[in-house]
Amino acid sequence: MNTKVYKQVHTLAESLMAAVHRKKQSRFDECYAELKQVCEEHEDTDKDHPVQWETLADFTDDFDLAISLYEKALVKAEAINSKDFRSSIGFSVASLQVELGHKESAIAHLEKAKISSNKIVDRDLKAEIIDLLEKLQNS
Repeated sequence: MNTKVYKQVHTLAESLMAAVHRKKQSRFDECYAELKQVCEEHEDTDKDHPVQWETLADFTDDFDLAISLYEKALVKAEAINSKDFRSSIGFSVASLQVELGHKESAIAHLEKAKISSNKIVDRDLKAEIIDLLEKLQNS
């Protein structure tokens, strides 16, 4: 990923978290709009990367919109064959699908995330994926 864009996304994510913590909705809205602009500006260019779309989705309260943003990030993660992003994004989509009562879709995303997570270092994420998948399959 382009270092300048990564730093910009990271800084905006920190600012968004600070705005949430301080309950500053206007600041949150400004930072979110800026992050959205970064995503749209770099979409389908060599600077496009799943991390910016995943971050945008992370800060979206609308579950349906968040899922569509995660799905966009997932396509970009698949395009660069990033197992780390495919795992984390798949887990995020599945978690929202659970919240919406879409069990089968959640299971499908978790099964794909589980396959991707076989090649990642993050053991905690692997465990979360497996735990949620097993919970859904056994309920």
